[in-house]
Amino acid sequence: MSENSFTSRSITREAAARLIAETIAAAARVGFEPVIAIVDAAGNLKAFERSDRSSYLAVNIAIDKAYTAASFGLSTAQWVDLLDDRGASNLRHVPRVMAAAGGFPIMEGGAIIGGLGISGGSWAQDQEAGEEALHKFGQ
Repeated sequence: MSENSFTSRSITREAAARLIAETIAAAARVGFEPVIAIVDAAGNLKAFERSDRSSYLAVNIAIDKAYTAASFGLSTAQWVDLLDDRGASNLRHVPRVMAAAGGFPIMEGGAIIGGLGISGGSWAQDQEAGEEALHKFGQ
């Protein structure tokens, strides 16, 4: 390791594909047709799935949920409360910050390796499907 750089980790394509499959199954059990986005540790789209009957608007929402979760290492459900704080409320105007349940950081060994964003259900359905999928994924 150099004084001028560090090594970072990021989710693999294979792991992203497994997490997409777990999320599709979880959303089916919860009862909605999801849009699922997975970003790498830098917030770039790594994997994406949109069910046939999902909303077009849910596409960007899922991507932004994944981006927000990966960027800060916080679930987007936590952002709902965070943005109520007067000191952080101006962050709601930052492009791509999504404060709605359904976005989760993907962690490995204490490091953020990506983000998962789910949209298409109610906030509670998006949250439940994500929690279940990440649990089965090993988080």
